[in-house]
Amino acid sequence: MIGSLRGKLTAREPTAIIIECAGVGYEVATPMSTFLELPQIGEDVFLYMHLLVRENDQNLYGFATDEEKHLFRTLLKISGVGAKMGLAILSAMTVRDFERCVQTDDAAMLIKIPGVGKKTAERLIIEMRDKIDKAPLQVVAARADGGPGDPRSLAVDALVSLGYKLTEVKRLLAQIDPKDKSAEDIIRLALRHTVS
Repeated sequence: MIGSLRGKLTAREPTAIIIECAGVGYEVATPMSTFLELPQIGEDVFLYMHLLVRENDQNLYGFATDEEKHLFRTLLKISGVGAKMGLAILSAMTVRDFERCVQTDDAAMLIKIPGVGKKTAERLIIEMRDKIDKAPLQVVAARADGGPGDPRSLAVDALVSLGYKLTEVKRLLAQIDPKDKSAEDIIRLALRHTVS
């Protein structure tokens, strides 16, 4: 089991990065909350890891905090919730926000996340109620680091890969002035609009 990785960040695209450790490049999927915390390419990075093994597939998922990793693993145990939905939840809200939704039975907020319907939101609340840690959880502060390429196009690609429909992405981005903003800034603002 791979519990964490420390190495050099060699590739950095929204929701998919490569960390090189001792000459081996590990492809890692991340939620946007973690992606926004990443350093620039060529710098050292440390992430908590979850290795998901399926019949014909092995995927690494990386998280900036142990709390995110724990929530992701807990979400995977719920019927109907897969890795894609787990990443979408962690991309749309902080661990603290998710905890608040569960504690206040706020299914309406969860339904705003792509792929989460009414029944899934209700199941999440019911099944997570006893699993949520009551202790205060760390909230990840987003950092804006620009990357190569057109920021708006990168933001569109990232949001579509998270499960948002292109029409919804266009609607969200129409509310944002992309001038002098990095892809991360645009993504963060778009995600805020989805949960407001």
